[in-house]
Amino acid sequence: MSQRMGATERSRELITQDAARTVLSGTEETIGELMTPATATLPATCTVAETLTFMVKSSDVSEISYIFVTEGERLAGVVGMRDLILAKPSETLADIMVREPFAFEQSTPIEDAVGEVLYRHYRMYPVVDDEQRVVGEVPGWKLYERIATELSAQAGSQYGVAKEEQISTPVLAAFRMRHPWLLVNLVTAFAAAFVVGIFEGTIAQIVALAVFLPVLAGQSGNTGCQALAITLRGMTLGQTRDYPVYRLLRKEILLGALNGAAVGALAGIAMFAYAMATDSTNPAMLGFVIFIAMIGACVGSGIFGVSVPLLLKRFGADPATASSIFLTTFTDILGMGLMLFLATWLVL
Repeated sequence: MSQRMGATERSRELITQDAARTVLSGTEETIGELMTPATATLPATCTVAETLTFMVKSSDVSEISYIFVTEGERLAGVVGMRDLILAKPSETLADIMVREPFAFEQSTPIEDAVGEVLYRHYRMYPVVDDEQRVVGEVPGWKLYERIATELSAQAGSQYGVAKEEQISTPVLAAFRMRHPWLLVNLVTAFAAAFVVGIFEGTIAQIVALAVFLPVLAGQSGNTGCQALAITLRGMTLGQTRDYPVYRLLRKEILLGALNGAAVGALAGIAMFAYAMATDSTNPAMLGFVIFIAMIGACVGSGIFGVSVPLLLKRFGADPATASSIFLTTFTDILGMGLMLFLATWLVL
């Protein structure tokens, strides 16, 4: 008997370890791929006494969080352990169950499920098929761990590090995962360099502009990354389903304008002082150019930070992996191109 119990405990431990590895892999797309068999599904006509007898005889009694109650094989209610213990033995499950419980369908995308658990804090979620028959259950910890896994993977994904790569990943495998995105980044960097090359004559005449190109690129890039981080977090947590995109865009545009004006004022003063010290042409206008370019670059970066991941997701690409590469290119082209254009138009 003890050997059998020991084998059962070992098998449960292995199942738990496999389940944890499955969650950490992040390869599941639907709830049906994440669910496990339901531990307690009983008809509504069962009495409390019969239910307790069922639980005593169940080998998985420690895994039972809720009793899923059915009527005509369809999920009709849920009974918690507290309600079951406090009920009279002669009462039926239909008398004490919570009717019309929340349940996931097998085809529910993981992304949608993650959004639901943020507002529904249950230990266990029933899973039903198209005919509302109970086909399994999903522990809440799996979905919360999925949230943590997705959020922790985003930091690396934004720089071309695959979700599957760990610190123990072999060098060649890591190279295959990272290198393609570096090549894409190289191509997009050429696009930004091409824009700067167009205004080579302007830079040759106003050398001070070359000093402030990295300043503008850095500030606009950081602004875009902030908007990108918020958007990716909202997508991971399912918040973008209920929050209109136009409101998010409006918020980031306003934030970009405020941050751009605050930073642009300081950068404009710095440009004015530097231009005066180096006897550059029209220092006051150069300072104004930096101020306006900083506002425009930060506003545009906020727009790109929201729209790029949403567009990539719509076209089937992984927004976490690809967004930062395109975002960097767009912000560099916009920021540096705007500054050099304004300098050419207003100063020369």
